[in-house]
Formats: sequence, C-alpha cells, structure tokens
Amino acid sequence: MNKFKYFFILLIALFALVSCNKNNNDDDFQVEPLRDFATQYATDKATIEGYLNTHYIIVSESPGNVEDMDVVIDSIEDPLTQVPIMSYKANVGTAVYPQLKSKNVDLHGITYQYYYLVLREGSGESPMNTDGVLASYSGSYLKDVAKTDKNSAYIKATFFEQLVYPQSFTDLTGVVLGWSEIFPEFKTGIAVGKDDGNISYKDFGAGVMFIPSGLGYYNTGKGSIPSYSPLVFSFKLYKLQRLDHDGDGVLDVDEDINGDGYVRDYRNTTLYPNAPVNPDDTDKDGVADFIDIDDDGDGYTTLLEITKPTGEVGGAFGPSKYFPFEAFAVEDDPTTPNINEALNSEPRGIPSFLKTITENGVTRNEYDYTTPGRKKIHLDKDHNTTKVTTITAKK
Repeated sequence: MNKFKYFFILLIALFALVSCNKNNNDDDFQVEPLRDFATQYATDKATIEGYLNTHYIIVSESPGNVEDMDVVIDSIEDPLTQVPIMSYKANVGTAVYPQLKSKNVDLHGITYQYYYLVLREGSGESPMNTDGVLASYSGSYLKDVAKTDKNSAYIKATFFEQLVYPQSFTDLTGVVLGWSEIFPEFKTGIAVGKDDGNISYKDFGAGVMFIPSGLGYYNTGKGSIPSYSPLVFSFKLYKLQRLDHDGDGVLDVDEDINGDGYVRDYRNTTLYPNAPVNPDDTDKDGVADFIDIDDDGDGYTTLLEITKPTGEVGGAFGPSKYFPFEAFAVEDDPTTPNINEALNSEPRGIPSFLKTITENGVTRNEYDYTTPGRKKIHLDKDHNTTKVTTITAKK
C-alpha cells in the first residue's frame, strides 16, 4: 500500500512538472508566420541603410595583437568628427580603407543587395562559400525603435554573441547565408608562431557584414535573436580549410568550374525558385559537382576514376593513392635530417588521355602526367584512367 501511494504521489508531481514546463514554453515560444520575402527585404534594407547613415565606426589598429581590427560602432553625435559608415562607399576603387561595398545575390525569387565593410582584404587565399573558416566575430541584431513623445525614432543594435579565440573551423554551409556569401570576398592571414607556443595571425582579412534577415535566421530567429532581424557581424578571417562535401576525393574548390568562388545547389526550390543552368554541373544532371559522386555521369564514381591504377602508387608516381590536383615535386631538406620531405612529392598529376610521342620512328600515345592545369574534373568521360591506348609503330 505504501509503495502504491509513493508511486501515485510521484506520478502527480511529474505531471505537474510537465504541465508547468509546457505553459512556460508556450509563453516564451511564438511561431512567426512566414512573411513575403520581397516585403520583408524592403523593410530590412531600409533598416540597414538607416543604420549605415546614422552610425560611425572606430577601428583598432594593433598589428600582431588580438585586438588588431577590433571595431566599435556607435550612433553619430557629432557630424563634424563622426562620419557615417555609408560615406565609405566613396573609397571603393581606391587604395583608401575602410571601403563599404555591396553585392547582389538572387535568392527566394528576389535580388538581395547586401553591404559589407572592408577594413582589410587580407593577404592569403579566399575561401569558397562551402569551405571552412577559422574566424573570430562579434554579432548584433538590429531593431527599429519607434518615435515617442520624448525620443526620436532610432535603430538599436543589440549584442548577442562573440568569439575572440576560435579553436576550430566553421563550415560555411552550416551557418547563415550571409556568411557564405561574404567570406569569399576576403582573404586569410599569415600565421606567426609565438614564444609561448601559441599562434597569432597578421595581415588577415577583416570587415563588417550587414545582413538582411533573408540571409540570416528569417522567421525562425535563434536564441535571443528575434525573427526577421537584420544582423551585423564584425569578423576577422585567419585561416581556411578546403572541404570536400560529397567525399569524392575532389575538393569543392576544384569543382568550381567557372572559378567564381561559389558553388550552389539549385535543387533547393525555396532558395532558387528561378534556378539558372548550373555552371558547376559537368554532366548537367541537375546535381552540382560538389555534391555529385559521379561528376561526369558515366556510371563510375569520381573517387574510382581518380584512383591511381595498381602499380602506380609510390616511386616515380608519388605516394598518394589518388591523382593529385597538380603534380608537385619536393626535394629533401638537408636541414631536417629526421624528415624526408621528398616522400610527400607527387611528380605526376592528373593524366591527360593521350600524348603523342615519336621516338626512333615509332609513334605512340601515352598519358601526359606533367602538363599543369589539369583538374580532376578533366578526367575523360569515356575513358577510365587504367586504360592505355597505343598507336602501332609507323613503318
């Protein structure tokens, strides 16, 4: 009897706890209806441009220190000494920084114009929109505050998150669209070893991005960020990580056929209701190469096609199991006797199908492993790399 009474009381308490949590969640969580993208973008654009016209920026220049390119953005109180961020549009095309640039992207059936402030372009490589980035950042969201009897209308920026010391790479396909659109416009920095064993970066790309909600969290919001909020991120791009999203042995950057730094999955009809012909789709099957395991559509996976034939691993062919993007030779460094750098060399790259060679009156075709500029996507559709065609000798 006592045991039954104990479980009965426990059941009632559990029910009360669940009911309490449900009521709290109902009070805190509100589902926002999906707004028209064009209408919301017009609202966001007005908010962002209003912010750019009424706020100024202070940039910390401290080369070699983590504070380098830190920014403070505040509302203009003295127009004579505090110039609006929007005024930096005039610096575009010059050697003067900051520069406020803008770019258009077609998503959701409309054309978004987004702004980004270039504090420093960077000195290394630019990431793809699907690469990983090692970056620090500080984020805020914008909100229009209505006029009252005591105060004029203004635009309020609310801080929500900051990362000063990034420890891992962020895949640009897993964050807001604004990041994947804007980071490719910047370059990485140079890693510098410090006496304490840590690494600092110099000459890295740094900027501020101003993102309409359609390139942010839109109707979902996130954490403390309300739905339909334009976002502002200041950031520093230290390093990049090339990624291979379909695992076919070819990095996304090498599957960017038109070389514009962006690859896109136009099968997403929400993002691309008016999708163009994909310039990065070799076999035109509707699946972009960076997510297509059979890029040329010949029924053989790309990973199989770029695998070196048996007997062509090691020695003069290089240590990799797969054909490298480009052949590269490394000489052993005599100053590092415990490391044989030559073991990492790849003296042969992607094979071209035919190369005509004539020796002693005999003409034959061989693979060309050494001509530069051969990408893995250039492997011939109708020929497996294990095949060799020989032309009979001339008589």
